[in-house]
Amino acid sequence: MTDQTLPPDIAALSFEDALAELERIVRQLEEGKAKLDDAIQSYERGTWLKRHCEAKLREAQAKVDRITIAADGTIGAEPARLD
Repeated sequence: MTDQTLPPDIAALSFEDALAELERIVRQLEEGKAKLDDAIQSYERGTWLKRHCEAKLREAQAKVDRITIAADGTIGAEPARLD
C-alpha cells in the first residue's frame, strides 16, 4: 500500500487493540514459520498498525501537553510541542 491513508479496519481500532495485533504479528514473524507471501502481508499490516499506534500516541501527547499548571497553581493550557 503506497497510500498514506490507513485501511478502515485499522483506523477503527483502539490503541490497545492495534498494539495487541501488532505484538501478535511480531511474534508470528519472529517464529519464521509463515510462507513468504503471508509474511509479507503480515509485515505490511504491521506497518499500518505501527503507524496507527504512533498517531494515537501523538494525539494523547498533544492532549497531555496542553494542560499546564502555573507557579501560582492556576490551571491553563498551551499549544502542544510535538518535537
